[in-house]
Amino acid sequence: MNGRQKQRSVFGQIKAGLEDSIAYSRGRLSLVTTEPPPPPPELSRAEIAALRKRLRMSQAFFAAVLNVSAKAVQSWEQGIRRPSDAALRMLQVIGRQPSVVRVIATTGTVRVARRRSAGRRRLAAAQAGQ
Repeated sequence: MNGRQKQRSVFGQIKAGLEDSIAYSRGRLSLVTTEPPPPPPELSRAEIAALRKRLRMSQAFFAAVLNVSAKAVQSWEQGIRRPSDAALRMLQVIGRQPSVVRVIATTGTVRVARRRSAGRRRLAAAQAGQ
């Protein structure tokens, strides 16, 4: 963006602000001030594990619902890492409204990666070749 475009952008912003001010003073626009919500509360490792267990979810499924890795959930529950603010907000919502999990799980396929043992891989390969 060159200097002229930047000036237009600033001018456009000032112009829009002045137009809003005039519309407000004439009663054609109402300005509502709202307070943003406070940051999500911190959760201890025990609280995260208790929430997951209350929902009767494995770490892998819980991670899939939250769109994080299973390793992330493990590290939260072990106290190695702290959830991001976005994850804390989601944990807060799920803690207050567990039914949200059903909405998340039914909006698409929640896939949980599972490792196959060498024996199970051989069995699956043998069955595929039959």
